[in-house]
Amino acid sequence: MNRIRNLKTLMGPFPYFNVNDAPQSPHELFLEWFQLAVDKGIREPHSMTLSTIDSCGFPDARVLILKDVDEKGWCFASSSQSKKGKQIEANPHVALTFYWSLIGRQVRIRGKAMKMEKDESTKDFLKRGTVARAVALMGKQSTILKDQLELEEALSKQTQRIRLNPDLVDPFWTFYRVEADSVEFWQADEDRKHIRLRYELEGETWLKNRLYP
Repeated sequence: MNRIRNLKTLMGPFPYFNVNDAPQSPHELFLEWFQLAVDKGIREPHSMTLSTIDSCGFPDARVLILKDVDEKGWCFASSSQSKKGKQIEANPHVALTFYWSLIGRQVRIRGKAMKMEKDESTKDFLKRGTVARAVALMGKQSTILKDQLELEEALSKQTQRIRLNPDLVDPFWTFYRVEADSVEFWQADEDRKHIRLRYELEGETWLKNRLYP
């Protein structure tokens, strides 16, 4: 419909991206781009889309929060009993997507989601707010909710458990690291001559290639 087609896109101006200056490791370039997103005041620059595959072979995607990133990978947390947790257990191949429209930049990451050590999961869970922990402890994510009162009662019960035991941890809470084998950086261009740089892991070495728009 015209109302959608007539919306303006990629209006810029956008920052300069010289692929020849890109570091050898994709996580270094990611951190540079992430810091620029922070400096430009982009809201929730650490929000990302996690894509998984369900048991029928259909893709599933949802937005969640990046918890950390280093040379080993990109980290997030979830219950292993959630839909995404079960999908990862069956097929750990996932994709992450970041998009910062204000600066016209997108990062696409493909790799395997690996469970980290239990103490990492525990530390992450205890850093969450009380309500967030209570919701996780209910263990009902994505199940059918028939009545709002049912939710409030379950929240109240779990909140009380946390008050009585501040160190209570959901046994299924899991900290994941996505160990990437491909990372693509996309810089928008107002004339549609977009700049794309892809890192691909070969052995222990990252290979860089410029791609056509």
